[in-house]
Amino acid sequence: MNYVRAILSGVAAIVAAELIPAMWWFVSGLNRQKATGLAAVAGGLTESLFSFTFWGLFILLFVLFFAASRLEHKALRVLLFWIPTIVISAVGALIFALFGYLIARFGHLG
Repeated sequence: MNYVRAILSGVAAIVAAELIPAMWWFVSGLNRQKATGLAAVAGGLTESLFSFTFWGLFILLFVLFFAASRLEHKALRVLLFWIPTIVISAVGALIFALFGYLIARFGHLG
């Protein structure tokens, strides 16, 4: 069960670390971008994978999720680990599926 908790913590931390700064980027920097459509979004997401902010946020969130998964109190564990990690992982899977559908439907990113 520890493997499942660690993997779920990692996936949720990756998705959250990618989306938290991305939401700020979408709101503040979208009007300054020259690229349009899916190419602008995909470029911004891959660019953030190499940033210090992403990796720092990933490590922080992974530690928090993994520590919450090991809480003794069941209600706190469900509230602080299971609900957030499953919701964040599901959102990440939906976004991944959306990108896959758009690439399959339209054939390219740019």
